Amino acid sequence: MTFTGYELLAFFFIYAFFGWVMEIAFAAVYRKKFLNRGFLNGPVCPIYGCSMVFVTVFLESLRGNYFFLLLGCMIVTTMLELLTGMFMEKMLGRKWWDYSDYKYNLGGYVCPQFSLVWGVCAAVVMTFVQPLLTKLVRLLPGTVFRILLLTALVLLVCDFIVTIGAVCKFRRQSRRMQGLAEGMNRISGRMGRAIFEVIQRRMAKAFPNLSEEGRLAAPAVREKSGVFAAGCCFHKLIWLFAIGAFLGDLVETVFCRLTAGYWMSRSSVVYGPFSIVWGLAIALLTLVLDRYKDKDDRYILIFGTVIGGAYEYICSVFTELVFGTVFWDYSDIPFNLGGRINLLYSFFWGIAALIWLKLVYPFLSGLIEKVPVRAGTILTYLFIVFMAVNMAVSAAALARYSERNANVAAESAVERFLDDHFPDERMERIYPNAKMTD
Repeated sequence: MTFTGYELLAFFFIYAFFGWVMEIAFAAVYRKKFLNRGFLNGPVCPIYGCSMVFVTVFLESLRGNYFFLLLGCMIVTTMLELLTGMFMEKMLGRKWWDYSDYKYNLGGYVCPQFSLVWGVCAAVVMTFVQPLLTKLVRLLPGTVFRILLLTALVLLVCDFIVTIGAVCKFRRQSRRMQGLAEGMNRISGRMGRAIFEVIQRRMAKAFPNLSEEGRLAAPAVREKSGVFAAGCCFHKLIWLFAIGAFLGDLVETVFCRLTAGYWMSRSSVVYGPFSIVWGLAIALLTLVLDRYKDKDDRYILIFGTVIGGAYEYICSVFTELVFGTVFWDYSDIPFNLGGRINLLYSFFWGIAALIWLKLVYPFLSGLIEKVPVRAGTILTYLFIVFMAVNMAVSAAALARYSERNANVAAESAVERFLDDHFPDERMERIYPNAKMTD
C-alpha cells in the first residue's frame, strides 16, 4: 500500500498526539503527578509520530507476518529512540529521558524492557489500528484536510523554533511565534491536566508507592581540542562515511568476483566507487556504538547482525519506493525475508560490525586525527558538496532510467541531458542487479 505525503503527515500528527496522551497517562500512573512530557509546547510528542510513520512506510509488507513485524517494530522504534536521545543530548546538552535504572540499558537511552513495549504496541497498532486509520483519513474532505495539515505543520515548526531558541537561550525571536508557542503551551497544559485528573482519580489507589520524577542530566561538558576530528564528532563521521562507502564498494566487488566469477559494479552513485548503504551503516554504527566498543565481542556481533539486517531491509524498501527499482534480491538464498535480507548476509553485517569496531575503526580514527585541522576541515566540506551533487545526479539518472523503461519520452533539457549522458547501457553497467518494479 502506498501513501501520499498528506496521509503520512496526518499519521504523524495523530500518532504524535496519542503518544503525548500516553506519556501524560504514564506519568500520572507511575509518577503520581502531572508532567507535560512533550519536548514542545503543543500537545504532541514527535518521536511517536516519526516512529509510526517509519513503521508504516517500511514495515507495511510485514503485515500478517507477526514475528518479523514485532521484531521490525522493536528495532525501528528502538533505533529512533536511541538516535533521538543521543542527538538531543549532543545538541542541547542534557538527557530528556533516562533508563539507567533498568537492566541492560544502552547509555540510558534505550533498554530492552521498553523496546519490547514499544515493539508490541507498534505491531498491535500496525495490525489493528493502522488499516482503520488509513480508511478514516482517506474519507476526509481533501481541501479542508490539506489546509488543516499545513496549518498544523506551520504551528509545529514555529513551536520547534521557539523551543530550541529557549533551550539554547536565543533571544532574537518573533513575538508572534512566542505568542503561538505560549498559546499551545496553555492548551496542552489544560488538556494534560484534565487527562491526569481522570487517571489519578481512577488509578491512585492502585499505586500507593510511586517514585518521584528524576532530574535531568547535567549539561554535557565539551572538551576543546586542537586535534582534527577529536572523538566521535561531525568531521570524523563524514570521513568515516567516505571511507566506509569506498571500502564497502571494494569488499562487495571482490566478494562478487570470488563467488560469481566476474567483476560487477556495486556502487550506489554514478561517479566513483562509493556504496551509500555501507557508508551510512559505518557512520551510524560508529555514532551509536563508539562508547561501547570495549564491550564483549558477542554483544557487538549480535547487535551488528540484528541492526545490520534491519538497516538493509529499510534501505531496500526505501529505494524501491523512491526509485521504483530493486537493487538486490536474495529470493534464491535460504532464510530470506521477502528477498530483501537473508540470514547469511545479516550475519556478515554482524562480523563486519565486530571487525570495524575492534580493529579498523581505532586504526582509522588515529589516522584521521593526524590530519591538519585546516586541511581536514576543507576536505570535509569538499566531500560533502561532491557527494551531495553525486547523489542528486544519481537519483535523477535513476528516475529517468525508470521513466525510459516505462516509455516516457524526454520533455525537458534536463531529461535530454540525462538520456545522453546516462543511457540504459551505462546505468545497467553501474547497477547490474537493478530490477524495475510496478
